[in-house]
Amino acid sequence: MIPLSAAAASSICQSCGACCATYRVSFYWAEAPERGIPDAMVEPLTPWHACLRGTNDARPRCAALTGQVGVHVACGIYAQRASPCRDVEVGDERCRRARARHGLPPLADAFAVPVLR
Repeated sequence: MIPLSAAAASSICQSCGACCATYRVSFYWAEAPERGIPDAMVEPLTPWHACLRGTNDARPRCAALTGQVGVHVACGIYAQRASPCRDVEVGDERCRRARARHGLPPLADAFAVPVLR
């Protein structure tokens, strides 16, 4: 995978949001207060694990996600986001699966520059 600048990755993510509406974001419960994630954004899973509100639903969508997936989105807790959110990278396998689930084109297709002949 070709590494992207932080600005390029942020731009791609702000027009996507598919991962935020695909996966359960679960983490060790103590991470929430350490990162400053608001209590209203956290749901308990087990005595040791929590998840971001909305991501444990049958049709997951993080409650911090605003906007329309595939068009323009934003995260209301981006600076405090949990470790699973930080682990997903633009174009990795989880990103590709999430985009496919939402009917979005693969990034190579979505951001391809036409070749003039």
